[in-house]
Amino acid sequence: MNIAAVQAIRKIVLFAVIALGIFTFAVTNSRYRSGGTMHEMVEWAGIVLIVICILGRTWASLYIGGRKIDELVTTGPYSATRNPLYFFSFLGAAGAGAQAGSIVLALICGVLAYVVFYIVVLQEEKLLLQRYGEPYRAFMAKVPRFLPNPSLWKDEPTLTIRPPRVLMTFADALVFLLAVPAAEGFEYLQEIGAIPVLLLLP
Repeated sequence: MNIAAVQAIRKIVLFAVIALGIFTFAVTNSRYRSGGTMHEMVEWAGIVLIVICILGRTWASLYIGGRKIDELVTTGPYSATRNPLYFFSFLGAAGAGAQAGSIVLALICGVLAYVVFYIVVLQEEKLLLQRYGEPYRAFMAKVPRFLPNPSLWKDEPTLTIRPPRVLMTFADALVFLLAVPAAEGFEYLQEIGAIPVLLLLP
C-alpha cells in the first residue's frame, strides 16, 4: 500500500463518517432553546472554528501541496505539528457539529474526526518511515503528531507554491461550511414536524 492508497481509504472512511454525521445531525437538536443566547453562541463559536479550519488547511497546503510523497516537509506549520492539515480538520469537524447548537455534538464530531485521522496517520507513518528512514524517525521524536508546539517553529525563506493543490485544499475545506445551511435546514424541518428529534444534547 502506498500513500495515495492510504489517502483514498481516508476519503472513503471520511465520507462514511460524514453520511452518519448527516443522519445524526438531522435528528439531533440542542437542549438550549433555539434562537436563545447559548444556542447562538455555540453556533457562532462553531463558525469561528470552521473559518480557522479553512484558513489553516489552506496555509498548511502552501508548504506541502503536492510534495508529501516527494520530500519530507519539516518547515512552517509542519515544524510545529506533523499533521497540521488533520489538526485543522479536527477544528472544522467540531465547528460543524456546533451548528446544531450543541457543545456535546461539537465534541463528538471532533473526536470522530480524530479517530478517523489517527487510524490513517498510523498507516502514513509506516509508509513515511519506509521512505525516509532515520530522518523521519527523528522528525517523529521531535515534533508532535497533532497538537502544535509553537516553540518548535522554523520557516524557510522562499516557498514554491503549487496553486492547483492549494486551491483544491481550500475547496475541500469549504465543505465544512455546508454544515451551516444544513443545520438551519434541519432545524426548520424539525420545527414543522417533517423530521423527528431523536436526540436532545446540551
